Amino acid sequence: MDKFDTLTGVAAPLPMVNVDTDMIIPKQFLKTIKRTGLGSALFYEMRFREDGSENPDFVLNKPAYRNAKILIGGENFGCGSSREHAPWALQDFGIRCVIAPSFADIFYNNSFKNGILLIRLPQEEIDKLLDDASRGANATITVDLESQTITGPDGGTITFDIDPFRKHCLLNGLDDIGLTLEQADKIEAFESRTGEDRPWL
Repeated sequence: MDKFDTLTGVAAPLPMVNVDTDMIIPKQFLKTIKRTGLGSALFYEMRFREDGSENPDFVLNKPAYRNAKILIGGENFGCGSSREHAPWALQDFGIRCVIAPSFADIFYNNSFKNGILLIRLPQEEIDKLLDDASRGANATITVDLESQTITGPDGGTITFDIDPFRKHCLLNGLDDIGLTLEQADKIEAFESRTGEDRPWL
């Protein structure tokens, strides 16, 4: 998993409540277990018309937001079914951070395990960031995980809270496998002792 320390990029506004995982990536794209290639299906039913052409009104199809790295969302972002493909699609598109007033629990956990930083903020702070994001290509903000700050295009700063364990994992690029490998010496010592104590195994 890639480390997350400081992220600077364009923030795309998506002020919709109850954006569910089927909206993030529809069910027809869940046949793969690969984490790559899903960015093209992100928000598919909103990004594309029935004939396959792009919907120019959807935020991520607008020139200023095509390379967005940050998404500013609404209440209960990521609700719905517990598909891990949702954070995979966000990450494959290039989005490493989502900022919203609240998130669905399973999506919240899945995102952190896949290297995406989710930040909860009060609605009044979200409104400020949405206003910043409305500036298009000038809506560049910086998210500093170490200092737990968000700096807007005008230099204004917002602080955010994060669980220390999740912060540690993101800063060090540790997913569940990485966390296990941190204990490699203890695992090897246990296996060695077990082999000596129980040679019949």
